[in-house]
Amino acid sequence: MEALNELGYTVNHAPDGEQGLATILSTRPDLVICDVRMPRMGGFEVLEKVAAAGPDFAEIPFVFLTALGDRDSELVGRKLGADDYLTKPIDFEILGAVIENRLRRRHGRLGPESDIHLTDREREVLTWVGRGKTSSEIAIILGIRERTVNFHCDQAMKRLDVINRTQAVAKAIAHRLITG
Repeated sequence: MEALNELGYTVNHAPDGEQGLATILSTRPDLVICDVRMPRMGGFEVLEKVAAAGPDFAEIPFVFLTALGDRDSELVGRKLGADDYLTKPIDFEILGAVIENRLRRRHGRLGPESDIHLTDREREVLTWVGRGKTSSEIAIILGIRERTVNFHCDQAMKRLDVINRTQAVAKAIAHRLITG
């Protein structure tokens, strides 16, 4: 979870399957990473219930991250509709690539303005940049380090293929990634 936060993703964590399902249904996340074995409700049942909740939920990318590396478990997960099935111990670079690809594909279905994906934190930082705040001011507002603010700005500029923050804000607004 910490590694995903460092990559700029906002992570909601649930201690068991029932609370995980409740969180998914109440927040409709961009992506779900779920274990197969969890207290109170297993991951396969969570996936079934999310898919049954309607088309808006069925389209959420669902990735299993589990210690169950046997073929039968993976086959069950994929037959239920999992978009990916990764086994522990996880290579966080691979996990990051899987997340990025799943989000890009999901947002790519929404139209041309979604061809570019920014993490929640990158959008948040660019929004404050667009309001004229400096990195140090943004760090105070968001409760993070100035270095982290600069990292997210740099990542956003790379994803947006621009050379400065002003261009990043303008392009993010044009692509409806942030509001002006």
